[in-house]
Amino acid sequence: MERRRTPLWDLHRQLGARLIDFGGWDMPVSYPAGTIKEHKAVREAVGLFDVSHMGEAYLRGPRVREAVERLTTNAVASAPVGKAVYTLLCRPNGGVVDDCIFYKKSDEEFFVIVNASNTAKDLEWFRENTHSLCDVEDVSDRTALIAVQGPKAVAMVDKLAGGALAAMPSFTFTDATIAGATCLVARTGYTGEDGFEIALPNDDAPRVWSALLEAATPLGGLAIGLGARDSLRLESKLPLYGNDLDDDHSPLEAGLGWAVKLDGRDFIGSDALRAQKAAGLTRQLAGFTIAADLRAIPRHGYAVVDRAVAAGESPVIGTVTSGGPGISVPGAIGLAYVPVGKAAAGTNLVIDCRGKDIPATVVSGKFYKRASK
Repeated sequence: MERRRTPLWDLHRQLGARLIDFGGWDMPVSYPAGTIKEHKAVREAVGLFDVSHMGEAYLRGPRVREAVERLTTNAVASAPVGKAVYTLLCRPNGGVVDDCIFYKKSDEEFFVIVNASNTAKDLEWFRENTHSLCDVEDVSDRTALIAVQGPKAVAMVDKLAGGALAAMPSFTFTDATIAGATCLVARTGYTGEDGFEIALPNDDAPRVWSALLEAATPLGGLAIGLGARDSLRLESKLPLYGNDLDDDHSPLEAGLGWAVKLDGRDFIGSDALRAQKAAGLTRQLAGFTIAADLRAIPRHGYAVVDRAVAAGESPVIGTVTSGGPGISVPGAIGLAYVPVGKAAAGTNLVIDCRGKDIPATVVSGKFYKRASK
């Protein structure tokens, strides 16, 4: 089956990108500079990401707030106009359908961006669970999305937008004109750095991308592929659906309780999450590090083991959900679901890395946190 292409595909080819199959899309995993240089460009200057494979939709209608209240774990419906809200969509049992960002345009209109692999599933979920409360319009096939991230991103994009963006607080959005194109610009991202995510019509995307890349290049900026996108989000402990989030784990277990507002609210999964919170968690997503001198890299699916268990019992106590080498941080890093008693900072874990037991240490918070201004 032929891979789908974003509106920027030709430009990626011109830049010498290495393209791979990513969920049925032909996407750049890296460019000639390579993943490590791309990662460092985002941490030190600015990087451009084509994330046009993501899904986008509008939810509209006089009762859309009721629909959004039913769908989302976070207080999306009551947010002020102009606010972008990270939230989860849950099943009745508390498992995660997806994580996404809702953008409140008015009391009768919300824009939402969902994970690419979940677009069809999420849109069906919206329609099934809102019924006649609102209209759901899928605009994925005509909407491009460009992320601009890094310490130099805000000033750079603000200049191209005529000074309309620098004063925006985090997790807000506005309409702006960039390179002659009308764009929805949100101060959000998936890298741990400051910056923007820009939604715009497909036809305008090549022109805007080219203008952004032209502005970024003298600043030390680069186009960034999926490889660096993953290493950046992991260092910032940002979850990836399908790895760290899924139907079998709840937002509370994933450490996303801050995005679950239970007081005075009823939404799909709220009863299960209340019960889980009351009973206490039995497992939790923990971040861990492996010392650089061990030269071991944890990967998705590796087992967390306890070799001291009784004979005949399985030594597997958890599973690595994401892992890789640290680039802006030393050693190797990873995330794993482990028993709550093993999730406290400083706890020693053992990771079975391709048949070799490797010691690891649980750490709290993000592996990398950008310096405050």
